[in-house]
Amino acid sequence: MKRPLPKVGCRPVPRTLRSRLIAGMLTMLVLTCAGVGLTTTDTLRHFLTVRLDQQLTDTGGRYAASLERRGSEDPAGEPDESSDTRAQAPGTFGARLKDGTVTKAGVVDGDADDAAVEAGDVAADTDDLVRLTPRDQQALAALVVGGPAADVDLSSLHRYRMHAIAGHDGDVLVTGLPLRPVEDTVHRLVTVELLVFGVALAVTGVAGALWIRWSLRPLGRVVATAEVVSALPLSNGAVALSVRAPDDDPRTEVGRVGSALNRMLGHLEDALAQRQAVEERLRAFTADASHELRTPLASVRGHTELALRHRGPVPAAVRHSLTRIDAESQRMGLLVEDLLLLARLDAGRPLAFTEVDLTRIALDCTADARAAGPEHRWCLALPEQPVLVSGDADRLRQVVGNLLTNARTHTPQGTEVTLRLAAVRAGAVRLTVTDTGPGIGIQPPERAFERFVRGDHARSRSSGTTGLGLAIAHTVVEAHGGTLTVSSRPGRTAFTVQLP
Repeated sequence: MKRPLPKVGCRPVPRTLRSRLIAGMLTMLVLTCAGVGLTTTDTLRHFLTVRLDQQLTDTGGRYAASLERRGSEDPAGEPDESSDTRAQAPGTFGARLKDGTVTKAGVVDGDADDAAVEAGDVAADTDDLVRLTPRDQQALAALVVGGPAADVDLSSLHRYRMHAIAGHDGDVLVTGLPLRPVEDTVHRLVTVELLVFGVALAVTGVAGALWIRWSLRPLGRVVATAEVVSALPLSNGAVALSVRAPDDDPRTEVGRVGSALNRMLGHLEDALAQRQAVEERLRAFTADASHELRTPLASVRGHTELALRHRGPVPAAVRHSLTRIDAESQRMGLLVEDLLLLARLDAGRPLAFTEVDLTRIALDCTADARAAGPEHRWCLALPEQPVLVSGDADRLRQVVGNLLTNARTHTPQGTEVTLRLAAVRAGAVRLTVTDTGPGIGIQPPERAFERFVRGDHARSRSSGTTGLGLAIAHTVVEAHGGTLTVSSRPGRTAFTVQLP
């Protein structure tokens, strides 16, 4: 039986229970790890972002104000505290906007000039200023003054968390902290999680596969028992079903399956034993009946022939009756012989195997069929070299004769019947009988090999045959280790014998 080819583009689906359990377990582990990883990553990112927002709130706009007012005094003559740049973390971004335009922007880079500024030299910091593109200025102008912090991408810098507040003189002070530390921390967490989850999946997959393999061993033993039983020849003969599933613990699912299988095997063993006993009694009855019928049939035929040879005048009606009695007794004799042969074959009587010239059998049987049915057209196709097989010559002759008789009896006059013999390969021989008749009227055609099965009127037993010819041929061919098959349609019916 050919297996269907997998569709292109489709992923292979696990078929065995073991592989499906392992695949399901790994799938659930992957989904669980993915859920845990996404949850922890999102939680960590949110926590770090909230901390940045808190730092932005605590910082206020001191650094942004210092970019414009460094060294100035308030109206009371005190230094402006908004110019204080101390305690600013490296990377802190500051910008001052006036009427939506950035007047100055810078970043605390943590170098020597920042240290000088912290020491009181307000003029030392000269390289912290950054240049912003129009797109960067639009992004800063779009920040909501006093609103929540937002992420902003600057072309010359990395992503920043920005917060805008209102200044003292109608300006807007923007302070930002870099998001790179947050992203680096999240990336490190993701890397650690991938390593940990990968190792966990590998270890769990191996351990789970071993556990599932160990857990399914009882099911494997049940399957092995079923396979052993399925390989036994249960069609005929005495069958001993001594094998049983070793696992039948009713507390487990596999044990219940094993127990049910054992009960089924017990019932099957009883049924096969009863069937074998019935077949043996039937074969014995058939053989005994055939033997017992031989003697009275011989007596009937003898008395009929004696009455037909009577020299005195015999009325025409009586002569006709005697003729019919003789014909029917001959037909009954053939039926008895066929039944006796089938009983012997069913009982497994050994055949007399010798070297048989199948070509000579084909020639002789075709000649006999041509003499019996001159109204048919007989064709013979034989190889140049004789075809030799090992078998029982009388039984093989009976097979070929029955096939030709079947073709002659169940087809109309003028039908062409062809017997073809060929060696198909080393160690095999094929003999085919083909006719151009109306075909077999039963479906499926293989039912023609059953005993006493009749077809339609096109193949009825109109000429007094026993109806066992094809059954005998099929049984004899099987006893030789061969096969007999049939294919039929209107206009062509072929019986094919293949022998080793």
